[in-house]
Amino acid sequence: MTRAGWVTSHERTEDPDAPHDAHPGLRIGDAEREHTEALLRTHVGDGRLDLTEFESRLDAVHAARTRADLDAVTRDLPVLAAREPVATATPTTARPRIAAGRAAAWAPWALVGTICLVVWLATSVGTGSVQPFWPVWVIGPWGALLLLGTLTGRRSPCPTGRTGS
Repeated sequence: MTRAGWVTSHERTEDPDAPHDAHPGLRIGDAEREHTEALLRTHVGDGRLDLTEFESRLDAVHAARTRADLDAVTRDLPVLAAREPVATATPTTARPRIAAGRAAAWAPWALVGTICLVVWLATSVGTGSVQPFWPVWVIGPWGALLLLGTLTGRRSPCPTGRTGS
């Protein structure tokens, strides 16, 4: 049941005679969208949806404005039993994803920086004199952008918002 007391299709019980939402044109909010998104994730985890179909349905969930729009997304999926709770995203589960994203952004920088330092060190040792520290031109700007993104909390300091995937 939602706050207003209406039953949506993704909250139906296994009883086929259970009443469906009497107001399909009723507008929805973020809580209903998040619940449907979590429900779709459960169905992906159970193997009922592949990732391509999940992404297209997820786009439809985010574009949904009414209960009928959400019902259309889950209409062909089985109703989960009441004993199968649907996990919703909470701020505590979102933080590890953010930390993992930051680690994934810094790892290539560290790898390339290490390679550049090894090459610079090898050339300095090979020539017998300290060479100009050129790795700063690779490590510096890239590291500055990553640091800016980390400090501001943005996943990508790129103005288009692209995350590289």
